[in-house]
Amino acid sequence: MSENDSNEEEVYTEEHKVQGDGLVARVKELIHEGNIRRIIIKNSEGKTLIEIPLTIGVAGLAFAPVLAALGALAALAADFTLVVEKKAE
Repeated sequence: MSENDSNEEEVYTEEHKVQGDGLVARVKELIHEGNIRRIIIKNSEGKTLIEIPLTIGVAGLAFAPVLAALGALAALAADFTLVVEKKAE
């Protein structure tokens, strides 16, 4: 085992299907959970539209531009898949 192995965090992923009108609300919920590493938003064909890296201690105001962009994105399409990377507890 190398020195870095003990510092690596285990990460697992979850997928959530959401409709366009619920996209922003679901992302807000996920951000507030606190153990999220990254959120990847994919369209109905599985193409990645946006990746949102989340770091510890980032305030909600820092996400205002991202949430505004998600609102615009939600207006353009109906179905999304949220791929959520979480730290294992």
